[in-house]
This record gives sequence, C-alpha cells and structure tokens, in this order.
Amino acid sequence: MEAKGQRSVDGATVAGDFAQLVGQAILSGIGAALALALVALGLATSAKAMGINEAKTGTLLLQTATPGDYAVAPKVETDVSIQVTGIIARTRVAQTFHNPGTAFVEGVYVFPLPENAAVDHLSMKIGERTIEARILEKDSARTAYVQAKLEGKKAALIEQQRPNLFTNAVANIGPGEWVRVTIEYQQAIAFDNGEYRLRFPLAITPRYESPGSTNSEALDDNEAILHPTFAPCGLDANLVSIGVVIDSGVPLAKATSSYHEAWFEKETDSRTVVYLSQEQQLADRDFELVWAPQVGNAPEAAMFIETRGDTDFALVTVMPPQPDAIEKAAMSRMPRETILIIDTSGSMQGTSITQARAALDLALDTLTTRDRFNVLEFNSILRTLYVDAMPATPDNIRQAHAWVAKLRANGGTEMGPALKFALTGQDTPGFLRQVIFMTDGGVENEDELFALIAKRLGASRLFTVGIGSAPNSHFMTKAAQFGRGTFTYIGDVREVQEKMTKLFAKIESPVLKDVMLRWDDGTPVETFPRNVPDLYLGEPVVVTAARPHKPGTVIVSGLRGNVPWSVALTPSVSPEPNGVGALWARAKIASLMDELRTGGDVNAIRPAVLKVALDHHLVSAYTSLIAVDTETTAPGGATKSLLVKASYPAGSAFGQIPQTDTESTLQLLLGLLALAAAGMVALIGRAVPAGGNA
Repeated sequence: MEAKGQRSVDGATVAGDFAQLVGQAILSGIGAALALALVALGLATSAKAMGINEAKTGTLLLQTATPGDYAVAPKVETDVSIQVTGIIARTRVAQTFHNPGTAFVEGVYVFPLPENAAVDHLSMKIGERTIEARILEKDSARTAYVQAKLEGKKAALIEQQRPNLFTNAVANIGPGEWVRVTIEYQQAIAFDNGEYRLRFPLAITPRYESPGSTNSEALDDNEAILHPTFAPCGLDANLVSIGVVIDSGVPLAKATSSYHEAWFEKETDSRTVVYLSQEQQLADRDFELVWAPQVGNAPEAAMFIETRGDTDFALVTVMPPQPDAIEKAAMSRMPRETILIIDTSGSMQGTSITQARAALDLALDTLTTRDRFNVLEFNSILRTLYVDAMPATPDNIRQAHAWVAKLRANGGTEMGPALKFALTGQDTPGFLRQVIFMTDGGVENEDELFALIAKRLGASRLFTVGIGSAPNSHFMTKAAQFGRGTFTYIGDVREVQEKMTKLFAKIESPVLKDVMLRWDDGTPVETFPRNVPDLYLGEPVVVTAARPHKPGTVIVSGLRGNVPWSVALTPSVSPEPNGVGALWARAKIASLMDELRTGGDVNAIRPAVLKVALDHHLVSAYTSLIAVDTETTAPGGATKSLLVKASYPAGSAFGQIPQTDTESTLQLLLGLLALAAAGMVALIGRAVPAGGNA
C-alpha cells in the first residue's frame, strides 16, 4: 500500500491521478483527445512483472504464473560484513526476507558483486533449517534444484549470470517463514596512487540491448535484463548496513567513506573498524572505502602464499620506482592525440551527464598546442566534433567547450560505432594516441565490445572513466584491460577535478612494460594475468601464480622505458589458509573467458574452466552452488507472487521516464504528444463558439 500523495508507475494509479482532469476535459469537449493521451501514457507507465536481471540491487524475486517473470518480495534487512587483511578482503553478505503470505513460494535473489569476486560459499537459513551449498556443473546443479522443488524440498541455487551479476533461486519458502541468505566471496584490494580502494556494489545501472548483439556468457533462459520497470527513487527503497574491519598491518594515515556517511573507530594504529553512521542506509549507490598508509609505510613489495597439497599459490604486488627527471622530461616532449568519447544515452540522465561534461571540459583544458584531439558523443547514433583529429589550438578548444556544453542525455547506448571510429587499429606517427571513454557501462553486449577493442586497438591505449553512482564496473575494468589502459571511477561531481587530474598525471608518466614473474630455480609457474598490462605512475604490479610447492625466491622484472628493471622477493608461507588459491583460480577463469571473447574454442575452454572452478569450489559461467534439504516440507512447485518496489541508482532519472530507445519510450512520447494535442483542442474549443467559424 502506498502512502497518500505518493505516485506509482502503475497505469491504474496514473489514471486515478488524472481522473478529475479527465472529467473536466469531457465537460469541455476534449474527452476523446485526452482519453487517447491517457491510453498512450498508461501503456508507457503500466507496471509489469520483471525478468531476473532487471533488479537494480539485491532483490528477492518471486516466480509468477508467467514463465520468466517474477514479482519482488519484501526485503527486511541486508547486512554486509567485510574483513580486510593486508590486501585481501573476505566479504559476507546476509539478507533476511519474510514470506508474509499463506502459500509456499519460490524466490529468485538477484545481486551484484565486484567483478573480481571469487564466490565460494552459500548458506540458506529458512525457518530453523540451515542449508549449506556444494559446487556442481551448472546443468547438474539446476537439474538437482528442479527435482528438489518438485519433491517439495527446500533448496537453493546460486548461478553466475555475468562476472558481476549473480542469481540465487530459493525453492519452497513456507508461509510466514523468514529466509536468511548468506553469500561469501574473496577479492584482492585495489591499490593506486598511494591509496587502497574497496568497492561494494549496491545498485546496477540497467543495460541497453543493442539489436543483433551477442554475448559469449549467455544469460541462460532469462534475457530480460535491459528494460527496468521500478518505482521512482525513494519509494520502498532497499536498505543496507555495512561493517568493515581493516587490518592493514601498517599504520594508516586516513580512512574515508566516499559516498556514505560512516563512523570510524581506530582500535590500533593498523586496525580500524568502519560502519555506516545510520543503522541502515539506502542501497542506491555503490559503497566505496578508501584508506592510505602513513608516509614511509606504503607497500613497495608484498607477497602472500597459500599452500594446498603440493601446490603453492602466490599473490604478488610490487610498486615500481618513481620516474626520474630524465624519464619525465622525455615523456613530456611527446605530443598526444587524445580522442574523448562521452556516453549521452538515456541512462546518463541526471547527475551522470553533469559529471561527464565536467570531466570532458577538464580533459580539454589539459591539451597543449602540440597535441591533436577530437570529441565523440554516442547514444542511438554517433556524432563527432570533427571528421578527424584536429590541432588543439585555442580556437578549436573553445569550439569544443561550446559543443560539450550543449550535450544532453537521451536515447540508446550504441557503443560499437564510437569505439570503431576511435580505434582505427593504426598508429599516428609522432603522437602518443590515447582514447578516453566516459560512460556508465550500461550495455548488454559486453563481450562483443571486448572483442572489438582487442581487434582494433593497435598502438592506441583505452582509458575508461566510470560515471554515475553505480557504473558497470565489469565492463569498465575489462574494457580498460583489453585497451591496455586504466579504469577511473567518478561517483560524484565533486570528484571530477581530483580524479581527472590524477588520470592525466598518470597517463603522462613513464610506463613499466613487459612485466614477468618467475622463480629463481626455474620451476614452471602459471601466472595470471598472463600478460600484465602497461603500468602507469602509482600502479603496482599485481600477479597471482601457482607452482609446485618448494622454497624459492620470486623475481619480478620488466622494462622501465628501455632499461631492464627487476626486484627479488622471498616469500613467507602462511600456516593458515588466506584465500590466495581462490584468487588465483578466479584470475585463471577470467583469463580463460577472455580467450573465449576473442575467438577461442569453447570446446577447449569450457572443460578448463570447469576443472578450475570445481577444484576451488567457485561459481563460474559453467558451475553453480546448490544446496538441497533432506526433508520434504512443502507441496512441490507451489508459487505465490508478492510485490515491493526497488530503488534506482542515486542521481539517475530512472523511474521518471524510460531511459533507452524502447517501445515504452515511444509510447510515452505518444502520450505526451496526445496531451499536447488535447491542450490545443481545449484552446481552440474556448476560442471558437460552437457551430461558428474562425
């Protein structure tokens, strides 16, 4: 039940809101025109059941009578606890739901996770029973789940829909029962420019489906990821509580929460506890925690080792030395060809387009008269400022600023043409060619775009800038990886100056290339990523490795400019499991899937992914976690639908009008046109007497 005065997107409510206006319109002779308007508007705004991947945040969906459509069940609470030890984080996400109905239901829980999360544990507590999951091949897990559901047994199934989007199906939730879902995963913490950054995704930017696009990591039998139909922001929003323990091992200079109000309790110089200032806050933007070690305590090199059986798994991080004056001078003399791309699709409406324009303006101001540049915008179509890159003269820069100021967000998200135009596959002699791509990453055809980047990159470097409160970090990170660049996240317009300044300082600095990791005794080692991308100022070497168990020294080497560089590390083996093996396995799976994206043979890649995922108990594109109760407690297959609205990413225009070139957009426009026509009829009716002539 909605509070009085709140406005739903339900078509019946819209009609009710306009009831008085309709009556007046009929009395004034314009009923037919306004009725047409309301019909069209109702088509555009009527509520509908949703598909699995339409959720904007962690959500329990209930199966409706229509296959593939789900209704949203009431969410009671979400608790996130994160334990950071050194550069490794272990996260536990527990969400409690209540079935207030009188029938058994099946639920589908949809949630985003970091793109590098190694998901290895699921437990489900329904009533007094706790169900622990085991890992199986995806088809086998699904078969076991369906069989349990038909037999009336409680069961849970967790599947990867995309590397940063997962679903958990829950069978036979009883009347009045409380359900507590606990998911656990491991990840490595990002370190950049002297700061650690930990992000926990709480919302999902809707993804646009490009006509005819393909994706190698298919969404099984549910493709309705793209066109959300949710309540306006703030109505029945999802809530979250977050607690983090930072055990850094070194004294901290600072610890801050980027986008949420939080309390910080310093227990020791190296241990800090963080929790949200309110017991629960809106889950409408990603949570980001930033902390920095005190001067002199920044990591120059670190290695974590985990031994399983006869194999050592290692996580190695090394900070390259700062460039000297000669290196900086050599780089500063190199002219640049900078191609700036901005996403102006409908999903960028609200504060996102403001952030993007501000970032573009700042980028333009960094150019010098030695440089060349161009600016591109894309939504449903591609528009370019110039046919080709032009000299960065004062007049051209002024023209570019004026062009940027007029940019508005609307339409679809057709990234392909923009990337094809920017990535020519050719070098520009005498120039360092860099493409800066600003977007929220709201696309469905990610793998198709990754393949395009890998094929056409040439000598260019692609740097992605994530815009908005919940960008698609999987796309942004992976696109930068294929583009041999970096990913920068701007979640607030107040960060534009700082983040863009750091980005340009980074890409103007000397790089460390051809990074390799080996053991000094020559023992074979399997490292991931197989090819470490170019490293820029402030970026560490981060490599996971596996090799037969034996003591030894690790050598990390590379080229600093054209000069060889290396560092030797002697690892100390931890007596306790620290999750490094899972991180290595997750990195190997990601590397194998990258091969598939660039034309690899699925018949060879799939078995390799299966072996790694099963050996390390990880969810992947081909494996799932399944838990089946031993008792029969329900009539098999019974379902009931309940509905509660979910929140949108903060600062977006979602919930107000449809955001992409969909059928609903056309219907809404027709409705608005019909309303305008009704107004014109009304004016004419007042101006012209009945039966008279103009």
